[in-house]
Amino acid sequence: MSETMDHTTHAATDDTPQLPDDVILRVNHLVKEFPIKKGIFFKKQVGAVQAVSDISFEVKKGETLGLVGESGCGKSTTARAVMRLLEPTSGDVWFRSEKLGKVINVATASKEDLRAIREDIQIVFQDPYASLNPRMTVASIIAEPLLVHGVMSKEERLDEVKRLLQVVGLQPEHVNRYPHEFSGGQRQRIGVARALALKPSFIVLDEPVSALDVSIQAQVLNLLDDLQSEFGLTYLFIAHDLSVVRHISDRVAVMYLGRLVEMADRNALYERPMHPYTHALLSAVPIPDPTIEVERERILLEGEIPHPSNPPSGCRFNTRCPIAVTGQCDVDVPELTEVEPGHWVACHYPEVKIVF
Repeated sequence: MSETMDHTTHAATDDTPQLPDDVILRVNHLVKEFPIKKGIFFKKQVGAVQAVSDISFEVKKGETLGLVGESGCGKSTTARAVMRLLEPTSGDVWFRSEKLGKVINVATASKEDLRAIREDIQIVFQDPYASLNPRMTVASIIAEPLLVHGVMSKEERLDEVKRLLQVVGLQPEHVNRYPHEFSGGQRQRIGVARALALKPSFIVLDEPVSALDVSIQAQVLNLLDDLQSEFGLTYLFIAHDLSVVRHISDRVAVMYLGRLVEMADRNALYERPMHPYTHALLSAVPIPDPTIEVERERILLEGEIPHPSNPPSGCRFNTRCPIAVTGQCDVDVPELTEVEPGHWVACHYPEVKIVF
């Protein structure tokens, strides 16, 4: 088993690993918990919400890794912990920074290094209506990263903003407009332009099209594809729409209740899913053929999703899984294991034929 998939929880370290040349990000044993406090002054911790529980994965240069799962599974928390917008509880986030010219642990980076890393890692948020300041013009919004990092003069920043607007398919003369004067799709393009301002190598896309109409979704996805080809970008693409993820991703990782349960090349995962939860997710994806759609059987999982503050022992999917028939599923936590080249599954019985 590779170092990446060795699931033994530990505190963050500064022992820099030797990342392969084609790997830009290695997340190792990442944990993020939110304390539950009670009492008059809320000082006594009585528990914790286990939003992300000991997950590990790698992202290769120039690829798009799709991270999928139902609402509340920990996808967005993972993204924010990777960028250290949220402080990880434990674990390592090794990133190959082009700006610093070295591999650095984002989880333990100093303020100075973290500031430099911010130029390399950017994010596009889910809601284009909430992620743009309504009191700022488009020019100010896109130029803000350049201003914060002291890049370019005032005149150069304005020229760069106009160039970025053209890159994302908007008109340069719109620099003095405000966000409310744009549609949702145009606002998301502005968000993409802002993310590109510092010329990052890695961009986190946190459900960037889920708030948009389907026709606009396709335009934004095509834009992201074009930008990746043009600038050699690497994406971590977070979504709950598996059709969208298959369109844009090279590999797909599936999360359930804070843990990774399956990870594979997109075609392998969609054509040969091995985890019962992945089977259920894929059965909910609409097929654009009325005959097949009417005849195929929809997989309906029974039971409620456990609360992340009190997850079940053993496999976290065992309370809803149709093949959890042995005590092992209730007791032993399944490790993410490579059952085929490049196909990782966290299940005690990945080869069992699943009948719902």
